[in-house]
Amino acid sequence: MINLELSWPQAAAAAGGLAVATVALRRVRRPRPQSASIFTQETALVLALFALWQYAGSFAIMGPGGALARSRWIWHAERLSHLPSEEWVQRLFLPHPLLVELFNLYYDSLHFPVLIACMIWLFVRHRDSYRRLRTTLVALTGACLLIQLVPVAPPRMLPGTGLVDTAVQYHQSVYAATAGFEPDELSAMPSVHVGWAVLVAVAVIGTLRSRWRWLALLYPALTTLAVVVTANHFWLDGIVAAGLLGLVLLVQAAGRRALARAPAATPAPARESGLSPAHPTWDASGNNDPSVIRGNNGDPSARSGSSRAPAERDRPA
Repeated sequence: MINLELSWPQAAAAAGGLAVATVALRRVRRPRPQSASIFTQETALVLALFALWQYAGSFAIMGPGGALARSRWIWHAERLSHLPSEEWVQRLFLPHPLLVELFNLYYDSLHFPVLIACMIWLFVRHRDSYRRLRTTLVALTGACLLIQLVPVAPPRMLPGTGLVDTAVQYHQSVYAATAGFEPDELSAMPSVHVGWAVLVAVAVIGTLRSRWRWLALLYPALTTLAVVVTANHFWLDGIVAAGLLGLVLLVQAAGRRALARAPAATPAPARESGLSPAHPTWDASGNNDPSVIRGNNGDPSARSGSSRAPAERDRPA
């Protein structure tokens, strides 16, 4: 099967190239290159985030030995919670090879292009929403990466469940020709595919005002179905990813409310330098008429002399 998804070296190289292009465009003091530099900067950021997600999948703070045990625990927790069995859902589609192959292709290739298309649409048409949702994307992906440091095997690796590795069955696996343990396969919890799909739906529904915007809910629903039918994720993997997204959105909303309630900063009172006192004393006698001072250059004796001048002229010799 042709892998349509970028590997982490390819994504990192593309992000680095766009970062260099951003610096070069900003050196050109013209409006169009400056505008283009914003686009290349944001695209580099998303590609770098994707490269980090791909690269971090090969690391874990624990060995792979407990990955199957943690996967088994999730399986039993779902049964205790009376969630539908992934094996039952998969069995509904296995008799239809074309649908299964489409789900394999969907899981492998569609999630990242759809996310990129959504972010480009927000950047071009709804810049205010883009800034907020870009932060949401970074926070959600970072939170998922932290949890994925604890390895959890996908359900297709779990024996005794009846689940089939559909990608291996139809020679569409992006990991290997046969089922097995590879480091980047042990990051099933939570499902970034589902988290990104829910974020795309949130972006569309929160940005548009048309009644058709609710159709965006079909995308995370179809993504959840795809990851379950292909046995790449449990139901709980998607539920945890959606919960993390909800938590990120709540924190962002609380931050915006806190900023809105914060009192506006008041300018500090100007300190007197002594050159222009706030309450000038024009003379010692308490006469605060500046016109008198301006007329006599600030000399009180000159003012007094001028007031006696008419009387002295009328006195007889």
